[in-house]
Amino acid sequence: MKPFAIHAGSMFDGFSLSGPATVHVSGDRIVRVDRTGALPADGRQVVDLGPSACLLPGLIDTHVHLAFDAGPQPVTSLTSASDSDLLAHMRAAARSALMAGITTVRDLGDREYLSLTLVDEFAGNPELGPEILPAGPPLTTPGGHCHFLGGEVEGVDALRAAVRERHARGCAVIKIMASGGNMTPGSVPPHMSQYGLDDLRAVVDEAHRLGLPVAAHAHGTQAIREAVEAGVDSLEHVTFLTADGVAADSALIEIIVRKGTFVSLTLGLEPGEAVQPPKALAKHVEAILDTYGNLHKLGANVVIGSDAGIGPVKPHNVLPHGVADLARLGVAPLDALKSMTSLAARLCRMDGRKGRIAAGADADILVVNGDLEHDPAAVLDVQAVFRAGIRVR
Repeated sequence: MKPFAIHAGSMFDGFSLSGPATVHVSGDRIVRVDRTGALPADGRQVVDLGPSACLLPGLIDTHVHLAFDAGPQPVTSLTSASDSDLLAHMRAAARSALMAGITTVRDLGDREYLSLTLVDEFAGNPELGPEILPAGPPLTTPGGHCHFLGGEVEGVDALRAAVRERHARGCAVIKIMASGGNMTPGSVPPHMSQYGLDDLRAVVDEAHRLGLPVAAHAHGTQAIREAVEAGVDSLEHVTFLTADGVAADSALIEIIVRKGTFVSLTLGLEPGEAVQPPKALAKHVEAILDTYGNLHKLGANVVIGSDAGIGPVKPHNVLPHGVADLARLGVAPLDALKSMTSLAARLCRMDGRKGRIAAGADADILVVNGDLEHDPAAVLDVQAVFRAGIRVR
């Protein structure tokens, strides 16, 4: 593939917005960024997308489930599907994400490590889908949240062994269900913990020893507190649920901010679908959103994990809607974009390679039309998507 350049009227590089820019690409990497917007003089091909186009890094969704079909009964669909059928669906889900400009995803729960199959498939064919950071089957208690994915395990020694297995298979992140959830009949409710502090510490210690980050599904306040104390890298959902409602503990939030623990907020909704939150969350949505806004205001490391796949409002291309969701909570659109580019890359331990437009970074580039600084919807007006230097849209 011959070197080429991409030219547009503005650029958000993952940190700030600037004027006309020309990005030089060779192979799968960005080799130079010309912030004057000058066109190359060496005759190389130029993809000129016009003065109203804006370049930005490919988006990073920190929490997806490619194995869930975003239908009304995602669990039934998954459990009744063969591995081959499930893989076919996962390929389509990944492609849908890519077409929206989502060039990297953390898959935080699959069955039979199927996401690792896609990692191998996409490695030589990046135009097929985003880069996938797989967790494999999430660690959960016997009969616990998402036990049907096959990750049931209890006891410190067994948890350590489960972490080692995922590392040996090539997983990029460890996912543990620190609290109950909303999709698994018969499991404990979301505000209750599934694992204790010693369990969480064992998982974190073993994962970090092997160089892997830990993502903790944590709705309940106790689960959040113990996950932070154990040293997890990200808190998924972080709704601060109690038996009586939502209680965002200000002292706990201060600890989260001070320790630099990432909070992966569950935002991004398909606007054409009727929103029907799980019963455990329905009456607390406003309080949860207030907490999300406060986490950002108080300086927490906020990223967006859409939880794509878990229902009709969560198709696999839904992440860009999270910009408007955060903006409604008082977050500036460019700060919202940082949460799904440069900050998300830090969480995923891909800082420098993903989430930014800079020399040496992957040539994963989204091009949109409009004013990103003032219009959150501009990120939905996709003009082009490049994955590893290949134009896929």
